[in-house]
Amino acid sequence: MRRVPPWPAWLQQPPKAEPGRLLVVLTGAGISAESGLSTFRDSGGLWEKYSIYEVATPEAWQRNPQLVLDFYNARRAQLAEVQPNHAHLLLKELEKDYTVIVITQNVDDLHERAGSTYILHLHGELIKARSTADESLIYEIGYAPIRLGDKCEKGSQLRPHVVWFGEEVPAYPIAEAWARRADIFVVIGSSLQVYPAAGLVYEAEHARKFLIDPRPTLTHGVEVIAAPASEGTVRLVELLRS
Repeated sequence: MRRVPPWPAWLQQPPKAEPGRLLVVLTGAGISAESGLSTFRDSGGLWEKYSIYEVATPEAWQRNPQLVLDFYNARRAQLAEVQPNHAHLLLKELEKDYTVIVITQNVDDLHERAGSTYILHLHGELIKARSTADESLIYEIGYAPIRLGDKCEKGSQLRPHVVWFGEEVPAYPIAEAWARRADIFVVIGSSLQVYPAAGLVYEAEHARKFLIDPRPTLTHGVEVIAAPASEGTVRLVELLRS
């Protein structure tokens, strides 16, 4: 178990994009669904199998930490079995033409495995654990489970390094700043129902905006590509290169 910094290293020296070449992408569960990861909101999704109040709130953790650990351990084990899909890989490919900042609502590591350079996780990361006593103590655990009795260097129980419902989103101000700077802002596979993340599309007020989703929830002020993530990202690349 290796201790890691609370923020991505690239934020120490943020990239400088050429004029018109800053592409900011907000990704949601839809981009990872094509890799085989269970979504939360779709029919048959995780919220139909689990109540968020049982597995994804601070109160749930206080009430039944074993159930919460079991839930996230299962998600982590599933993550170990899947691979990045074509949409993930195309975002890396776009780095040939743009400075691409990936802001993701997902807690998986598929963007990292696809090779994207600049990634900001809004809701935490499955492959990390953090101290319940000091939230700055974060550890890389890979796809291993967290067990009751696993403790940080200060002697406190480790918990999943994810943002639960009712908790603040520490990375949001950083994401907001990048959205405001964007020349092009793309949403891939997000329901745009979870705030504050959904608000980023409105912060990108000076950008050309695209929404890739088979069932788009927003049509005003965006160029809609009504398709699944990989198919839609192929079309996005074609549009940008034309």
